[in-house]
Amino acid sequence: MTKYHELQVSATPDRKRVGRGISAGQGKTAGRGTKGQGARTGKKLNAMFQGGSRPLAQAIPKARGFKSLRTEAQVVYLDHLNAFKGKTVDNFTLFEAGYIATPFHTVKVILRGELTEKVTLHVSGVSKSVQAAITKAGGTFVKTAVPLRQSTKEAEKADK
Repeated sequence: MTKYHELQVSATPDRKRVGRGISAGQGKTAGRGTKGQGARTGKKLNAMFQGGSRPLAQAIPKARGFKSLRTEAQVVYLDHLNAFKGKTVDNFTLFEAGYIATPFHTVKVILRGELTEKVTLHVSGVSKSVQAAITKAGGTFVKTAVPLRQSTKEAEKADK
């Protein structure tokens, strides 16, 4: 039996030569059937063509605009950070405190209220005004990547 890697095949196989007589296998009508629009030369029908009637894709109403597949950032306000006095705040601490729905999405801190406590912030985004407010309060901001969700097998292995 021939092995797959021993096959003698060309990268570009020879094109089918149609209309070269009955013995060639594709003689007479050359695979186009008999008569009709598809048998004629010249006209190439597009995929939506339905014999001259209005195509279904044109007849049905269209949904305008588009739906973005990007997940929007979870918003945390600056005055919420006062609860974390002197601590390091990241996605997991915000999730445990109930400020965000999941620690595995982008988190952005937006200005609202005032920051009175010193905090070290490790999230993926803050507004410029928040960054200024954090440094004014004596804290620091470090831009970090969104943590990846661990697979269940890896989580079970880590627990053992």
